[in-house]
Amino acid sequence: MKKILSILAIALAVVTSSCKKPAGEGGNSSIVGMVHVTNYNSNFTVVNAEYPGADVDVYIIYGDEVGIGNRIRTTPEGKFEFPYLRPGKYRVYVYSKDKDAYLDGNPNPPDKAVSVDVEINKKKQKVDVGTLEIFN
Repeated sequence: MKKILSILAIALAVVTSSCKKPAGEGGNSSIVGMVHVTNYNSNFTVVNAEYPGADVDVYIIYGDEVGIGNRIRTTPEGKFEFPYLRPGKYRVYVYSKDKDAYLDGNPNPPDKAVSVDVEINKKKQKVDVGTLEIFN
């Protein structure tokens, strides 16, 4: 009888340890933040305006995945939220004009990712990544 109980205990331990869910949707935590835009003239020498990044695409990558996990758009106030996340590691990013590439002599600067890495450590956690600054 002890042998059967030992086998059942080992089997249960294997099953429960292999059921740990990776980072991604399906939880009750969230990642929130804002996007702020600084609008420059065409040669990045004069700031024309600064404002909340309304209707900006914000992306998230779950854990060590290669592709995009989800994409959302910011509110008119520049706010965003990725809800229903499980504990794990995440990367949140937006695209911005590359001011440094222009200043280095590139007349048509490409977009670059402005990203922040974040970790959710427990259930029902709301992680604020702050403000992501982008150039336009």
